[in-house]
Amino acid sequence: MDIAIRCRDLRKVYEGKPPVEAVRGLDLEVRTGECFGILGPNGAGKTTTVEILEGILQATGGEVEVLGLRWGRNDRALRERIGVSLQETRLADKLTVEETLELFGSFYKKGRPAAEVMAEVGLTEKRKSWVVKLSGGQRQRLAVACALVSDPDLLFLDEPTTGLDPQSRRQIWDLVRDLRRRGRTILLTTHYMDEAERLCDRVAVVDYGRVIALGTPSELIASLKGEHVVEFAVNGDGRMPAPQTLLDLPSVRSVRPESDGILLTVGEPHVAIPALLERLGREGRTLSRLVTRHAGLEDVFVALTGRHLRDE
Repeated sequence: MDIAIRCRDLRKVYEGKPPVEAVRGLDLEVRTGECFGILGPNGAGKTTTVEILEGILQATGGEVEVLGLRWGRNDRALRERIGVSLQETRLADKLTVEETLELFGSFYKKGRPAAEVMAEVGLTEKRKSWVVKLSGGQRQRLAVACALVSDPDLLFLDEPTTGLDPQSRRQIWDLVRDLRRRGRTILLTTHYMDEAERLCDRVAVVDYGRVIALGTPSELIASLKGEHVVEFAVNGDGRMPAPQTLLDLPSVRSVRPESDGILLTVGEPHVAIPALLERLGREGRTLSRLVTRHAGLEDVFVALTGRHLRDE
């Protein structure tokens, strides 16, 4: 199987007092034709890793190979073959959508026609609109279009939906799905777990500059040994049951205390919930909240690290 990105023992240290080790021996392989997600909280090292792969930053140590080439040796060839949409893209306010794409296309030997790229991202009707007049979702689609104008073999999307409204997020998701169907290799960073579950073939969970889990979303969720989550809280201060006392309930795989209740990972909710209710009733406790849902990647992250993805 062809490998689009390969890095071994990747390290990045920012000088200071004390120095900051942003990436700490990270190993990664991205296969050609897949949408690969790098997940983790702010400060986990996602953006630093991606900027090294994009050739924006120089690694402190380790080996990096992108499309069979190396930064520092094949820079021009690499820039012709990759597309980059940064976490925050600033475009010229008083250029139109069409002018912006024509400008970016001029940077490459074989830039694609602006009209073709506008149609691909659904901006044809906005071709004569100034960038400053676009909505947040339209600007983000334009940023992705700028990354596509070179017809890249490898596309980097760094937090492409951060700060967007739900409708705009869905539009970006549809665009990524279409690119994936057409065989593009995509590296996506995000801290939205639902985004990764829906878009990515495989994901790497990164924390403190290291990969702590790697696999398909379904494989990682299956590692919890329970497909469902039951969250509950009880009425009254100080009346929550001790978490360890719930481990013997049928079908319960793990128990985790939360700030506002207790979270159970279970195999069969229809078995675990009646047993939980019977236990609480016997102990004189009454429910104030009960929620059931499918386990997700954030549950994987919390199980691995002991903290939520949204935590700094």
